[in-house]
Amino acid sequence: MMRQIFKFLGLFVVIQLTQAQTLPDTISLEEALAFGIENNRTIANASREVQRAYKERWGTIAIGLPQISASANYQNFIELPTSLIPAQFFGGKEGEFAEVQFGTPQTLIAGVRVDQLIFDGSYLVGLEASKVYLAISENLLEKTVIEIRKNIVTTYSSVLLLRANITFLEQNSASLKSTLSELSQLYQNGFEEEESVEQIRLTLSGIETQLRYAKNSERITLDMLKLLIGFPTEIPLFLSDSLEKIASDGLFESEPTDYTLLENNIDIKIAENNLLSEKMLYKLERSKNIPRLSAFINGNYTGNSQTFSFTQADQKWFGASLFGVNLQVPLFSSFQRNALSQKAKIAMEQAQSSLEETQERVYVEVQAAYNDYQLSVDTYFTQKENLALAGRIEEKNQTKFFEGVASSFELREAQIQLYNAQNNYIQALQNVIQKKLTLETLVNTPNENNIKK
Repeated sequence: MMRQIFKFLGLFVVIQLTQAQTLPDTISLEEALAFGIENNRTIANASREVQRAYKERWGTIAIGLPQISASANYQNFIELPTSLIPAQFFGGKEGEFAEVQFGTPQTLIAGVRVDQLIFDGSYLVGLEASKVYLAISENLLEKTVIEIRKNIVTTYSSVLLLRANITFLEQNSASLKSTLSELSQLYQNGFEEEESVEQIRLTLSGIETQLRYAKNSERITLDMLKLLIGFPTEIPLFLSDSLEKIASDGLFESEPTDYTLLENNIDIKIAENNLLSEKMLYKLERSKNIPRLSAFINGNYTGNSQTFSFTQADQKWFGASLFGVNLQVPLFSSFQRNALSQKAKIAMEQAQSSLEETQERVYVEVQAAYNDYQLSVDTYFTQKENLALAGRIEEKNQTKFFEGVASSFELREAQIQLYNAQNNYIQALQNVIQKKLTLETLVNTPNENNIKK
């Protein structure tokens, strides 16, 4: 028993190692997007919903095609029913009855029936509605891909932002430790006050706390990225893209995108399909006033026997066939159909108004997003320059402090100014990425989403 368990565990480890070998160990943002669209579970379920819509459409089409069914009915009378017939029919006395049993104890009837719908207004509308339902499911898949893509970009960049923050904090920690060491020596030799040492130590303590938190956050965010793209969280994964590359990609386009073209916006597509859906419901209600015509052919054979001899070659079978046409004409429904038709028409008009409102809202949102994106780009370059300037100021104040020209308060103020510039720079990078992502999501260029159905 133990040997079988060890064999199973060994096989499990081999399978895990084989799977790990097929997974990438380093991944760029574009590769993460492709991997996530392929393996994300939410996208997989949305894709299955599209497949269900395809099957639903074929199910609707099949309603108008020939429907063939077969039947078999076997009866075995334990005791044949007895009928009473006036005896005078057989030469008996009037008023008396003769007991008669008809038929055979066993009967087998086998038949085939073919039904064909010739014309039905509801069926024709249903065919159109199945196309709309398929388009709706495809739009939901597209919207799901857009949201997952947005989350992947956000999480990927968040990992890089945290790593950039960690780099700044490590640099600040190393600088503060060096300064603290020198100040401690000066203090021990009586050339510096204890308050200056305590201020540096206080600043270093805060930096160390932030550094520990940033490292934990970076690890958790990376696991979130793995989960989002469908990558095993226990397997190491390295990110190959840099934060500056993601932020600056597309900042210097020679031919900027025309942000007034909104036909690809997913909210507008959904609103358009909603309008089509309400139109189909309106047509469906109106089609209920149209006659329905169908036809059928039915054929069967009947065998009778005293015993079960239906499988024998000399068994006699009696055939019968029937052809029929069924016409249903709606005449009067006490104005029910008219009320339902008017109700569907009102819903269609509401969907039209919603579409117009969505188009106008998206246009305004795109213009606002483009304005925010331009502002974030300008802010990014400004904060980049401010970071370099704050670094130089901190270096100068540190030199002045050890030369005795600047006080510890002036040094601490320059350090805090540098730390704020670092945070502002990281925030500016994040804003560029987020604003650009928001704009791209609204415009929704189809070739950027790589939707797989």
